[in-house]
Amino acid sequence: MKLVIIFGAQAVGKMTVGQELVKITELRLLTNHTMWEFVHEHFGGDFGDASDRLKDVIYEEFAKSDNYGLIVTCCLAFGSPSDWDGLNHITHFFKEVNAEIHYAELIASQEIRLQRNNTENRLLNKATKRDIEKSNKNLIDADKKARFVSNDGEIPFENYIKIDNTDISADVVAKIIKERFSL
Repeated sequence: MKLVIIFGAQAVGKMTVGQELVKITELRLLTNHTMWEFVHEHFGGDFGDASDRLKDVIYEEFAKSDNYGLIVTCCLAFGSPSDWDGLNHITHFFKEVNAEIHYAELIASQEIRLQRNNTENRLLNKATKRDIEKSNKNLIDADKKARFVSNDGEIPFENYIKIDNTDISADVVAKIIKERFSL
């Protein structure tokens, strides 16, 4: 069993890289928005706790399955203990089954991320991002409140790669991740 966690700031390309990685591996993909969008679409409003509990069920069941592995995407605000706790929470399901855990950090400038924030693929998969003005404001405000790019030596994980995907297509980034972690 393998777990690949792709993390970075909003609109850095986590989902798109995950989608490309699915195409070239036997991994499955659960984005940080999958359950959020499902709950929002079917129940309206903010049901974050329900979304988190649904993800937990998926992590638990997937970790026990015979599947090759799972890609999970998330934002990680450095300096936020709750974000680190959330990351550790995800991995504990997979550590229990001795899964290989890999971490890929994506980085790109805010300017590039604002451009990516309104791409067709993003808007197709994330209905809650379709109000571009609101989504852009949320991205800018989040950047003001937290740091989403690691400092050198800050990531304590052995199986880790940091990729500046500003000028690299998602399919190339997926190939880099696949090769680095022998997926």
